[in-house]
Amino acid sequence: MAQKNQTFESSLGELEKIVRKLEDGDLSLEESLKLFEDGVRISRECQERLNQAERRIEILLKDEKGNPILQEIKSDDPGEPREPKIKRRIVFDEDDESPF
Repeated sequence: MAQKNQTFESSLGELEKIVRKLEDGDLSLEESLKLFEDGVRISRECQERLNQAERRIEILLKDEKGNPILQEIKSDDPGEPREPKIKRRIVFDEDDESPF
């Protein structure tokens, strides 16, 4: 059972355990219903934490007049082109033996 003082990550872990148990299907109707109710409650708590974090970020990203500061957020979307992490490339001539 999730408690208010649990971290977001531990709440998510608990929610994942509930989902696995429900997916197994080895529970009685009463047990399944109880787990489902717990999962909904934990999910709502997690969503509220995310909403609070978003509000905190919005406050931090305002200028001294309270106007929002727009900043480009870099995405980790694999579909978007990114700068390579390694900027050097080793090139072997055909005569050189490659260690690979």
